[in-house]
Amino acid sequence: MVQKESHDHVNDTDLDNVEVISIKDQVISQAVQRPPAKSLLQTFSTTSKETLFPDDPFRHFRNKPSHRQAIMLMQYFFPILDWLPKYKLGFLKNDFIAGITTASLSIPQGIAYAKLANLPPVVGLYSCFLPPMVYAIFGSSRDLAVGPAAVISIVLGTLIREDLGPEVTDPRAHLSLAFTSTFFAGLFQFSLGFLRLGFVIDFLSHAATVGFVAGVAVAVCLQQMRGILGIQNFTKKSDVVSVLHSIFRDPAHWNWRTVVIGICFLTFLLGMRQISKRNKKLFWLSAIAPVTSVFLATVCVFATHANEHLSIVGQLRKGINPPSFKELHLTGPLVSKAMKNGVIVAIIGLMEAIAVGRTFASIKNYHIDGNKEMIAFGMVNMTGSCMSCYITTGAMSRTAVNNSAGCKTSLSCIFMALIVMVTLLALTPLFHYTPNVILSVIIFSALITLIDPVEAYHIWKVDKIDFLACLGAFLGVCFQSIQLGLLIAVAISIGKILLHVSRPHTATLGKIAGTSIYRSIEQYPKAVRIPGVLIVRIDASIYFSNSNYIRERLTRYIEEEQGRDKLPGESALKYLILDLTPVMTIDTSGLHVLGEILRNLNLMEMQLALANPGANLIETLHKSGFVEKLGEQWVFLTVDDAVEYCSVNLQKTKEMPEVTIQR
Repeated sequence: MVQKESHDHVNDTDLDNVEVISIKDQVISQAVQRPPAKSLLQTFSTTSKETLFPDDPFRHFRNKPSHRQAIMLMQYFFPILDWLPKYKLGFLKNDFIAGITTASLSIPQGIAYAKLANLPPVVGLYSCFLPPMVYAIFGSSRDLAVGPAAVISIVLGTLIREDLGPEVTDPRAHLSLAFTSTFFAGLFQFSLGFLRLGFVIDFLSHAATVGFVAGVAVAVCLQQMRGILGIQNFTKKSDVVSVLHSIFRDPAHWNWRTVVIGICFLTFLLGMRQISKRNKKLFWLSAIAPVTSVFLATVCVFATHANEHLSIVGQLRKGINPPSFKELHLTGPLVSKAMKNGVIVAIIGLMEAIAVGRTFASIKNYHIDGNKEMIAFGMVNMTGSCMSCYITTGAMSRTAVNNSAGCKTSLSCIFMALIVMVTLLALTPLFHYTPNVILSVIIFSALITLIDPVEAYHIWKVDKIDFLACLGAFLGVCFQSIQLGLLIAVAISIGKILLHVSRPHTATLGKIAGTSIYRSIEQYPKAVRIPGVLIVRIDASIYFSNSNYIRERLTRYIEEEQGRDKLPGESALKYLILDLTPVMTIDTSGLHVLGEILRNLNLMEMQLALANPGANLIETLHKSGFVEKLGEQWVFLTVDDAVEYCSVNLQKTKEMPEVTIQR
């Protein structure tokens, strides 16, 4: 390799013609190589593998005997076969305590969240029994506590109420549509996981999710004022304006008994939560606070006969989940609505479950497979829909309690389900006198924590476009409907992607003094400009959506460089070097634009050079014939090679005007 002298201004270099040839030969010998040729089938296979199997989940199967591969395949699809044989008896105590603790939270929440979905309270208990057991078989998270969740409950309830309309008052119609929507939700989740299409849920950004969840929390908390204030005639709409109008329309009809009960138990629940936050060892206080509230309120109502003045839960069916196959309507006029509802709640449920699962997996330093989780929840919800369960997911509150209680494996979910089973078989009559106000208080106290102004402010500081998505989703849910809020969140998230794709970042580069490194002049103002050479880095692949923008941006860079005040003796602009390091691919529109740029530069008596194109990019450039038009000597391995070659040619042109630069 030819040694290069360190210098800041390449114009000061004095090389003879032999040195020019040696440097040119050196650059050609280090030319960018094309990757090995692949057939169409190989290319398709590689692309499909990287798209659908980026984590290569079956890499551990290699070089294993066939019988061992069969066992590993069963363990892959049924994770319980992997962890159960390795289970240590020392974990049993931890999992049992975690199961009991989580069940004490799940039982009152299940009853309350079923109310959010406008379903019979016992359906919430059914959904706390079977789904956790199914998840323990198929799920890969050790900590996730599965059951109904507030957000998807209110979303499902709102969607079904709007689909059926006010004229349909039959509760069985509502129940049937809920189960059918849950079935399609499970089918959609299973399909995403089986086809390795988990990236679909990534189109709802974190910022949009924060705004959407906060909007739902505000809307639902305000709706719970109906139960807390004992209001009889309440709006069926979910927007904030309609709800506030219903609350303050006639304060004289507020029930002072429910107000007193609501304030007392809300203070109790929030107080227990604050104590648990401040002292982690007392986590169990917030876990048992809801079931304690239900017990105390139920005893008070029964002892004082207050059920004559308060709305109560009433009779709950005794026994475990009855089959609901006959309630599933897979044909008829409501199928399309059930499919639509299923897709919406499936996406929301997956986002919550996978986010929560990954959070606690990172805390305990293990990995969960997002696609396997989708398969697991697909099986959970398809199975549950056939056994009187509605949509379930992994909720943050229950999972946090499960983790704090010391769970070691998914066996804690099975213990939790068994406690719920005992409740269904023997304890449901005890909930007869439970006042509905306590369920409203439990929902209110759970959802108030989902409103996170600190995170919203953080999003505002970091990314204003993300904050716009957050705010749009929040306002859409609060002032119109949950569907509109979700649509706004998705639209702004996708719009941000399109903005970044169609308007990619570009930068002019300069040389960091004393190195061969080239960086953005905007980021590094002391970076040295190379006289006669303009270096531009394109920070995205070149597609039909951004190719015209890139052409216009390069034209403006050239005009700005030509209009810049030059130092005495500084050469005019003769070379444009494109740093293609971030450019992974280029399509036919991009190739067409590159051809236009090359022709325009030739008319301006300037030369184009390319630096560090990747394997896919250089292969496409060769196949299209662009490299042949440009000349292979103008494709370089590094920006520094391109700059040195251009600078030497520029110097020789100044010394020997009669020699023309080869193009």
